[in-house]
Amino acid sequence: MHSNQTLEFARDRLRHWTRFDKLKMTIMDALEKLNCLVDESDPDNDLPNIIHGFQTAERIREAHPDLDWFHLTGLIHDLGKLMAVYGEPQWAVVGDTFPLGCKVAKSVVYAEQTFMDNPDTMNPDYNSEYGIYEPNCGLKQVAMSWGHDEYMYQVLKNHPDCSLPEQAYYIIRFHSFYPWHTGGDYYHLCSKHDLHMLPWIREFNKFDLYSKTPEIPDIPKLIPYYQSLIDKYIPGLVSW
Repeated sequence: MHSNQTLEFARDRLRHWTRFDKLKMTIMDALEKLNCLVDESDPDNDLPNIIHGFQTAERIREAHPDLDWFHLTGLIHDLGKLMAVYGEPQWAVVGDTFPLGCKVAKSVVYAEQTFMDNPDTMNPDYNSEYGIYEPNCGLKQVAMSWGHDEYMYQVLKNHPDCSLPEQAYYIIRFHSFYPWHTGGDYYHLCSKHDLHMLPWIREFNKFDLYSKTPEIPDIPKLIPYYQSLIDKYIPGLVSW
């Protein structure tokens, strides 16, 4: 990931995957595709990713029973990993994300050991604190390393019938941006709106990071409830 995630690469993948011409299927069908995916970047879990989705959703449901959109967000937050099912290498799908086009912060895992082969480290325009960005430009202006967060965000934004609240979009787009929401870096790129949304990501992180247990939820029993949320917030066929 750290050798190959360049600004050019991320822009190319964004163009490729946001044509939304790969297939059409419902959210539930997409979840079932994750039955065959084990996230290679996750040292805590060797279960199919669909199980992690239901574990996260159920933990959120226990803590926030009245926020049904939050339950659904937990269920679908990793659905962008479908890219790995359809040919994208896992290093370009999973793992922590980080901004491109500016200096890599020390909180990026193995930052000092693993970027030496990345061509962007040779470009002086990309290696200052702000790089190609303006102070407090807002994360929506920042090109992130390509992965499942950005892809799923783009899929939902493209779906005309998606009615999830802004907090859900924000959680899905930045939940893997650990150098920011956990490491405390990149605040110089954040807008006031980013800081307003940060508590939602940190609240979500409690259930995402610590939901991975050997206990497998009874998925067939849970499907009717979550299908009702899909019908409410993301109905119909979705373009991927």
